[in-house]
Amino acid sequence: MFRLWGKMIKDNRLIKDAVICNDGHDTRTHKIFQALNELCSQFDLGSPLWLDKTAKEFQQFAKARFYQDNFIEQIDFDYLEIHVIEED
Repeated sequence: MFRLWGKMIKDNRLIKDAVICNDGHDTRTHKIFQALNELCSQFDLGSPLWLDKTAKEFQQFAKARFYQDNFIEQIDFDYLEIHVIEED
């Protein structure tokens, strides 16, 4: 089971969160992108851009934050954080 936790944060407070589960047999990368797309759909957001800093952070810690620079449209929160909470 693969689970990704997404959190929308504003002023150091949790606004929204969701856990996306994937039992498929795709690669880890595909599962991450599918979960992020589903998360953005639930939060009614456009998909964020993966900047080099974001990708390196995710590779090191299995956690990444997407700030205004990662989004094309204006966002009304400080950042979106994703965190892999379970992999097999």
